[in-house]
Amino acid sequence: MTARVYLDYAATAPLRPEVLEAMRPWLSGLAGNANTLYQEGKRARQALDEARATVARCIGASPTEVVFTSGGTESDNALIIGIAHAIRTQKGRERGGNHVVSTVFEHHAVLEPVQALKREGYEVTLVKPTRTGFIEPDAFAAALRPDTLLASVMMAQNEIGTVQPIAELARLAHANGAAGAAGAGAGASGAGAGAGAAGVSTFFHTDAVQALGKLPLSVRELGVDAASFSAHKLGGPQGVGAFYLKRQTPFAATQLGGGQENKRRSGTQNIAGAVGFAKALELAEAEREHEAARLTALRDHLATALLALDARITLTIAQSDAHSLNTHLPGLLSFLVAGYESETLILKLDSAGFAVSGGSACSTGSLEPSHVLTALGLPRDSAHSVLRVSLGHETTQAHITAFLATLATILHS
Repeated sequence: MTARVYLDYAATAPLRPEVLEAMRPWLSGLAGNANTLYQEGKRARQALDEARATVARCIGASPTEVVFTSGGTESDNALIIGIAHAIRTQKGRERGGNHVVSTVFEHHAVLEPVQALKREGYEVTLVKPTRTGFIEPDAFAAALRPDTLLASVMMAQNEIGTVQPIAELARLAHANGAAGAAGAGAGASGAGAGAGAAGVSTFFHTDAVQALGKLPLSVRELGVDAASFSAHKLGGPQGVGAFYLKRQTPFAATQLGGGQENKRRSGTQNIAGAVGFAKALELAEAEREHEAARLTALRDHLATALLALDARITLTIAQSDAHSLNTHLPGLLSFLVAGYESETLILKLDSAGFAVSGGSACSTGSLEPSHVLTALGLPRDSAHSVLRVSLGHETTQAHITAFLATLATILHS
C-alpha cells in the first residue's frame, strides 16, 4: 500500500468530513460570541444550544446537565476537584468526608487530580484491576469507607480496551451510606443526586472518553453523578470536550472568569468545536451498532493473525477474554513483542507508513513502562514492549492485511 495507514484511533480519530462541513460556517467569517445580545451573538447561542441538546440526547441527559470544555482532561480535572472541593466547602471535613476512591490504571487525567487532592489532605485508595483488566465489584466495595465522598472509575480502559461494570460500581458507591442509597434511588428516576444531611454520600464519576460513540451509553441508566467526554476520539475536532453533571451534585468551578456555562466553566465558548462535537457524536451513534460489529471482527482477525505470525507475540489480554461487546471496546488490541522495545517498532512501522502507539499516546516519550500494564502484573521489561492498534471508521481489511505483512517483514528481517 502506498498511502499511510492510520491505526491509532484511540489516540485521536481523523476529523470526519461531515463534521468539518458542519463546523465550516463557524470557522469562516464572524462567529459571534454566544454571550452577547445582538444578532451575531444570538445565532451563536442558538448553535451552542442545539449542540448541547444533541450531546445531551445522545448520552441520556438534560441539556442543563451538559457543560462544554476543552477536552477530556479538563473535564476530568474539573469534576474530580470540583466535586471534592464543593463537598468540603458545604459540609466541612468531618461531615462531608475525606476519602476518595479510584483505580490504579486510570488515565493520568484522573490520577493526577486525585493525587492533587491527596496533597491537599484527602485520603486516597486506588483499587487494583484483575490480570484480565477489570475492576471487580467486591474489590471496589472493599475500598469504600464511611467517609468516602467520591469514587472515579473509567468506563473503557484506553490502553487495553476493557469495559468496566460502571452501573454496578455506581450502585455500590451510592449504597455506601443511607444518604447515598436514597440518592441512588432519586437518580434512577431522574430527580437528582444523592446528597443528604445524614452522613456522607459517595458520588460517582466515570471517565467515559473512550466509550462515547463506541458503546451504549446512558448516564441515567449507568446511574453516575458525573462523566467526562472528548470530541476527538470519535471523529470530532481536537480541543473540545464536555462533562455531564447531574442536577444537585455538589460542584465548585475550577475555571473562573465570566461565569459562562451556567458558572460551571468560564470562558468564551468554542461554537465551531461544540457544533463539531455534536455532529461527530450524532454520526457515531447512528453507526454504532454496525461499526462495533465490524471493528470487533477486524480486531479478532488481527489478534488471531498476530499469534500465528511470530512466536514472540503475545496478547496483553487473552483473546478468549475479549469477545463480548459488553466487556471490551471494539477495534482496540494491545499486544507484546518480546525482544523489542515499543518505540523501536513504532518508528519502524512509521517509516513503513503505519501509525500505531505503544499504549497511551499521552505518555509517548516517557521512559517509564505503562502504569496500566504494570497494574495488570506484567513485568516492567514486558511492559516496555507493548503495541496498541486501534481501529476506526476508515479502517479496512486491506489495512489489516498490509499491517500484518509489514510487521512480519520487520520482525523477520
